[in-house]
Amino acid sequence: MKIILIRHGKTKSGLEKRYIGKADEPLCDAGLSEIKNRVYPKCEIVISSTGKRCIETANLIYPEQDLILEKNLLEIDFGKFEGKNYDELRDDPDYIKWLESGGTIAFPEGESPLDFKCRCIRAFKKIISDNPQINTFAFVVHGGTIMALMEKFAVPKRNFYDYQVGHGEGFICEFDGNNFVKSEKL
Repeated sequence: MKIILIRHGKTKSGLEKRYIGKADEPLCDAGLSEIKNRVYPKCEIVISSTGKRCIETANLIYPEQDLILEKNLLEIDFGKFEGKNYDELRDDPDYIKWLESGGTIAFPEGESPLDFKCRCIRAFKKIISDNPQINTFAFVVHGGTIMALMEKFAVPKRNFYDYQVGHGEGFICEFDGNNFVKSEKL
């Protein structure tokens, strides 16, 4: 089956390089314009994170299709880093500790990367198993969600951070039920 993973369009905070996880921010004008000017693959079913920026993106790309909303595909909860950028955090001891961990420890007052990845993987597997008749799925989600799914399922195995994609970008993958046996950038 074909899995299309699309990262939502740009937001104001994204342009400012802020950590945006649970913040429910809409697309900015540049994000709306970029999504409208791209061509995306067709699909049979569209799954979106419940984040406003994902729903808006999905509706722009697939206006004729109903969305299945899945809250467990939301971006990681950045905790006390939410809404801040590097310049605002660079002297914060908790931020320095998080950076030194290679991004592997939990965000203070937020979610751990492992819990986040497990949440996304469980949601993905449930959606696939609940829709056995579907051959082409489009997931309009967050950058971290895409990275979690690619790290888990892509072959050959690579690091979480190797799967970063820009806004409105993503991957087209062939899923054999266990792995993304083939994947290419959108």
